[in-house]
Order: sequence, then C-alpha cells, then structure tokens
Amino acid sequence: MKRAWIALGSNMGDRSANMRTAIEALGDMVEARSGVFETAPVGPQPQEAFLNAVVRVRTDATPEGLLKTCLDIETSMGRVRSDESRWGPRVIDLDVLMVEHERLVTDHLTLPHPRMHKRAFVLVPMVEIDADLVHPALGRTMAQLLDAEIATRGPLAGRCDRHA
Repeated sequence: MKRAWIALGSNMGDRSANMRTAIEALGDMVEARSGVFETAPVGPQPQEAFLNAVVRVRTDATPEGLLKTCLDIETSMGRVRSDESRWGPRVIDLDVLMVEHERLVTDHLTLPHPRMHKRAFVLVPMVEIDADLVHPALGRTMAQLLDAEIATRGPLAGRCDRHA
C-alpha cells in the first residue's frame, strides 16, 4: 500500500455537501483529512469562493488508477471537464498531488503536482496533516514550501479561513 495526497475543492452548489460526498466516495482509502478552508478562486473568471481540503489515502492503485478513481468521482458528482472550464467554477475538483515520493510525467498526470508548491490553498491543508512531508522534486517540507509562498507573495497568499 502506498500513501497518496489528494486536494479537494468546490465552489458550486452546496460546497460543504460536495466536499463530504467526495471524501465519502474515497471511502476506506482515507486515513487522514485536513480541515476545510475557504479560499479565494484562482484564475481569470469571476466566481464564488472555494472550499478546499486535502486528504491522505492509502491505496494499492497505480497513480493512473488513483487518478481514474478521482475523475470517476468528479463525473458522478456532475463535474464536466473541458478546456473552457479549466479555471472556472466546479462542483468538485480532485487533484492527485503526490503518491509517496514518486516522480511521474504522463499525458494525463504529473507527480508531484506541478503547481502545488505555489498554491496556499493546497499547502495550508497539507501542512495541517503532514507538515514534515518532503516534496520529492524540491526537497523541502510542506511547511517550508508554505513559508516560502507567503514570503514570496505576502501574508495574504497563505490566507485560508477555516470553514465550519
């Protein structure tokens, strides 16, 4: 069994229910989960705030198999992926961030996630559950990456408000 980390986000409909549904769909794989944080959206489109979280799972699946599981959950919840909606609002978004310390590049999956170290909405919940986890490509802990992101972009870069 391998450990993997998955980011979750929702900014459409009942965001809290969407997050719960996605985590429940991951089932017994989930071994740890962060709190849920409300964050400003990223991208050019005006849209509602996101709820974000990270879960750590244990799985026998390959990274591609884990990605398929995540995509199947998104589809079952009504997510439609397209180039036009890449930065737009979504019912649910599940991103495979890391699988153990694997480094992988395929047409559909890059591990570790190529932008996770620049996203406070990923790093804040990652630090909550695994602050000392080392990024396999950058050789720095999640806590160090969050500190660097805040130092680079300012204190608001790390702002995530805990959601009840």
